[in-house]
Formats: sequence, structure tokens, C-alpha cells
Amino acid sequence: MSLIGKEVQPFEASAFKQGEFVDVNQENFKGQWSVVCFYPADFSFVCPTELEDLQNNYEALKQLGAEVYSVSTDTHFVHKGWHDSSEKIGKIEYTMIGDPSQTLTRNFDVLDEEAGLADRGTFIIDPDGVIQAVEINAGGIGRDADTLINKIKAAQYVRNNPGEVCPAKWEEGTDTLTPSLDLVGKI
Repeated sequence: MSLIGKEVQPFEASAFKQGEFVDVNQENFKGQWSVVCFYPADFSFVCPTELEDLQNNYEALKQLGAEVYSVSTDTHFVHKGWHDSSEKIGKIEYTMIGDPSQTLTRNFDVLDEEAGLADRGTFIIDPDGVIQAVEINAGGIGRDADTLINKIKAAQYVRNNPGEVCPAKWEEGTDTLTPSLDLVGKI
């Protein structure tokens, strides 16, 4: 079942952010754009490369008005331990949510029930708390924050320009489309 266009379901979780434990719930995903990045496990292989890439692009994401949240089924304590012991993860400034109850992972339909771990899922959530984009990758396929930045720019453009849509490979400042009968069969 697609989560596109659906509001984030209620949850409560503990997280690690910049040396502190914080509480997070669905209300944190409202009032700004949010990126929620699920990954299988702390102290793993592909995951630290993805989370470091998010951190390396964190300032650009914040400039777009987007806050970043990473989520695994590990606890917030494990996130702190990983943060304190890994050079890559030690750079992270965004919120690292622990989901040992698997509530959030189930709400976003990215739980590998057999393994008890999250799939590699990325969600873009608008300021109303509504999911606008979803990307799910197999465990061995890492994600690219540059692609994420372009998706957020497209989602923001469409939100701010009703009646227009962004075609494939759209980049900020390039032409968009206005769906109409005149375009049918001409693209």
C-alpha cells in the first residue's frame, strides 16, 4: 500500500542528537520539510556511508528548510555509542531516532519482519506532515543525498506552484509542465 499523500502516523521515540537524548514524535515532522532515512543497523557497512553523505549535505538540506532524521531499530543508546566510536557517524548533527519497538518502522512499512530490521527507506515529508516521496532500496544499495536534494526542490516547487509538475531530470530553474489536454500525446 502506498504511503504517498498520507499523514505520518502517531509515534513516540527516543533519539540521540548532538550529545543529548531527545524525545521525538510525529509533530516533529510538521512545520518544515522533513527527510526520514531508515537504515538496517548501527555498526554496519553501507549505513555509515549513507549517514555521512546525509551529514555532508545537511547544511544544503537545512537551507531548503528540511530537517533530517535517521532511524533504525537500534536504541538511542546504541546511536550514541556508534556516534562516539565512529569517525563518520561522529560528524552527524541531525537527529538519530531509535526504534526498538519497531513502531515507526512499521508505520512507514519498511520493517523486514524476519530480520527485525528496517529496510533502506527514504521519505520526504511536507510541512503538513504528509509523505510526498518514498524511495526503498535493497540492503546492498546505498542512497545519494544529491538525488534527495533534487527531489525536495521538485516537491517544494510543485507545492508552491499548483497546476505545474516537474518532468524527469528536472532541475531548479528549468522548464516545468502544466498538464492540459493540449499536451496529451505531444510529449
